[in-house]
Amino acid sequence: MSQLMVVSMLLFFGLTVPVAVSIGLATMVGVGFDGHMTWLVIAQQLYAALDKYPLVAVPFFILAGNLMEEGGISERMVEFAKSVVGGVQGGLACSCVLTCMIFAAVAGSSVATTFAVGAILIPAMVKHGYPAPFAASLQASAAELGVIIPPSIPMILYAVSTDTSVGEVFISGIGPGLLIVVGLMFYVWLYARRNGLGKRDGENRLPVWTSFKKAWWALLMPVIILGGIYGGVFTPTEASAVAVVYALFVGIFIYRRLSFATLGRTFHRSVVSTAIIMFIIANAGVFGFLLNRAGVPMALGEWLGHLFGSEITFLLGVNVALFFIGMFIETSASIVVLAPLLLPVATQFGVDPAHFGVIMVVNLALGMVTPPFGVNLFAACTVAKVPIERLIRPLLPFVGVVLACLMVITYWPDLSLYFRDLVYR
Repeated sequence: MSQLMVVSMLLFFGLTVPVAVSIGLATMVGVGFDGHMTWLVIAQQLYAALDKYPLVAVPFFILAGNLMEEGGISERMVEFAKSVVGGVQGGLACSCVLTCMIFAAVAGSSVATTFAVGAILIPAMVKHGYPAPFAASLQASAAELGVIIPPSIPMILYAVSTDTSVGEVFISGIGPGLLIVVGLMFYVWLYARRNGLGKRDGENRLPVWTSFKKAWWALLMPVIILGGIYGGVFTPTEASAVAVVYALFVGIFIYRRLSFATLGRTFHRSVVSTAIIMFIIANAGVFGFLLNRAGVPMALGEWLGHLFGSEITFLLGVNVALFFIGMFIETSASIVVLAPLLLPVATQFGVDPAHFGVIMVVNLALGMVTPPFGVNLFAACTVAKVPIERLIRPLLPFVGVVLACLMVITYWPDLSLYFRDLVYR
């Protein structure tokens, strides 16, 4: 049964059937072939997959990200980032990375980060002489931070799928996220110096204190959210609702950018995005249930245990596999299906569940910027009005930087676990 399900799912993928539908059809094939289960099992497991309290955070973080974009919060973050790093050569490109980091500390979505920040900074970089393909590639790569720096929707899905603490996975992403920020900023600074770009990046930027006064309401948002989570004031799920309320308050009463018209558009976009993710989670939950019933996780664990003799080789094999899987399969679906299968094997090799979650999320985040199905890539192309073919060459160095950071993250677990142990141990 399990072989038939996997083969049929891959077949549907090859026929360009949407991911969630492919997984759902594969489960129906499995139930129909088994002959010992009623179709009622599908309905029961669809409900069970969604009946998890932490998933409440998903629609709220999506809505918070969209409200930040519409409410002018992202613009203030951009101006502040420009005032901090915009004075050096290549500072405008560096401010793109810094803004994505700040925005990611609330939004939890890389696609939302791409549109919100890219709509402002990609035209600005092109105006300052940066090639449009480079600007779009940088934005797509920096937006990965949306799913690495907490809060993160893929991290929530990992925690729910593996019964791991959401807070522990969240805080484990801080160190790796900062490493990727430093790596990307160092590369764009070298690129600007080498190619004579960004010499006028400091023009028209505000002094740091002036931009801080204008943006402090926006900058207070990640402080409240992350401080509240790690300070024990509210749970990550409750934090998502706080983020929405705060974004609404600032957007309506402080910056006065949100109206009934913009709110309607924002709610509609958020509902569509949430429905897509929840549909994937529900179908992947049924798929995972059937695989567990067939004993696939145990068989996979035994096979991988024989294939890889140590933690080092196992993690290397997982990284290679996830890198290619991320190119073809949507991140949420990959996590919900693969995390319950791979984590038991990882724990056998002594890998901490929170650390393994970070490895999975960073790996699959790379899939968002690599062809053929990189959603960040298509979003950046849309904003920059550049065909995707022109992005491949400038994109490769960014992928290389993130891969180098991934190797450090993989084999230096303290980078992920230091803050976790500080707060939760």
